[in-house]
Amino acid sequence: MKPVIALVGRPNVGKSTLFNRLTQSRAALVADQPGLTRDRIYGAGRIGDRPYIVIDTGGLSGERDGIDSLMAEQARLAMQESDIILFLVDGRAGMTAGDEEIARRLRQLGKPVYLVLNKAEGLESAIVGAEFQALGLGQPYPVSATHGDGVGRMMEVVLSTLPVELEEAAQPGIKIAVAGRPNVGKSTLVNRILGEERVLAFDLPGTTRDSVYIPFERGGQDYTLIDTAGIRRRHKVTEAIEKFSVVKTLQAIEESHVVILVLDATASITDQDASLAGLILESGRALVIAVNKWDGLDAERRTYLQRELERKLPFLDFAGVYFISALHGTGVDKLLAAVDHAHHCATQKLSTPQLTRHLADIIAQHQPPLVHGRRIKLRYAHQGGQNPPVIVIHGNQVDAVPDTYRRYLANAFRLVLKIEGTPVRIEFKGSENPYREKKNVLTSRQLDKRRRLKRHIKKFK
Repeated sequence: MKPVIALVGRPNVGKSTLFNRLTQSRAALVADQPGLTRDRIYGAGRIGDRPYIVIDTGGLSGERDGIDSLMAEQARLAMQESDIILFLVDGRAGMTAGDEEIARRLRQLGKPVYLVLNKAEGLESAIVGAEFQALGLGQPYPVSATHGDGVGRMMEVVLSTLPVELEEAAQPGIKIAVAGRPNVGKSTLVNRILGEERVLAFDLPGTTRDSVYIPFERGGQDYTLIDTAGIRRRHKVTEAIEKFSVVKTLQAIEESHVVILVLDATASITDQDASLAGLILESGRALVIAVNKWDGLDAERRTYLQRELERKLPFLDFAGVYFISALHGTGVDKLLAAVDHAHHCATQKLSTPQLTRHLADIIAQHQPPLVHGRRIKLRYAHQGGQNPPVIVIHGNQVDAVPDTYRRYLANAFRLVLKIEGTPVRIEFKGSENPYREKKNVLTSRQLDKRRRLKRHIKKFK
């Protein structure tokens, strides 16, 4: 599993700026659930070959009167999910009583805590850091989250303390992550697919929070279901509502080949549905959409929901949509066939001649735009990866290709290659002139010719 890093500290010390720096992306899942507020933002990042998940928490006041509730409702949950905690302090503001109180609570957690001295650009970090050593959390790491100074070095140290991930035992067949908001029917769907009560289905949102891997076979094909709600023994379920774990969902999506996104037909499509869908799209995983609790809805409600799908999730137009009832089994039998097809499309091999021919036809339909009066030239294409399919296009002035034309190419290739259930990514590579830096370099034949010419000239002088 990817290591999980929680960012904590007082308000305005730069946690969100560091979060953006570590994830290098604005795309983050914002989970809007009771006990899991918008202030907890999740994202994925990578330093070198080490991937990780980052949680950005709301600011802690550090006041004794309010810190218990804040820890319990927000930061405490993030810390429980994390492997490492980065405690940010403001190097320009100096140490405060709030910092001291937060540090006191952090020392009681028993987890690795790294003191991060932010906004340290232009400061004598040794002098400023000496003050914060009184917090008892070791030597602070001076960084500038805004400019990136020191962040890479700090993360190398942080990640080096964790064991290198070992390859997990290979799970058989196609790995399917079942994802969705709490109480949309994920566990009921898993049980329906398996044909037995393998996963606890409890009629409360967020009944469980651990992912579970369930291998099974159907029609000669091996599968592994990853239920992000998890498996629990009934007598172990003592809490009325357990918290929905975004971290487990992120990890399950990353480890899967295909994601089944479960939506609730009896509720509107929420911002959290859209955020989770965006996260799946960014991961590049193949996708099947299952709209659950479809039975019993009248025609007006069904028409409204179909329009909502088109309006709120237009970026998932590549994915098949299936209207099902996990409880009664209606439409569930079609999901595995859709998973098989999406997986095939996501992992198929595409030949360079085939892609280059299609590229020529696609360009003929709609030419690339002009840049400074010159037409962008796209010459040939080849496959650069699978799951999702990556098509690398070589040409001139490719840095100037607008996003609208990139989307046109992706949609056109999806259409002509009959790719369904998976996004297609387009990458560009500039074609360089191999002689551009060799204008003054002569071949051996040219040198011999020049020497002979000089000898002839000498004879006539």
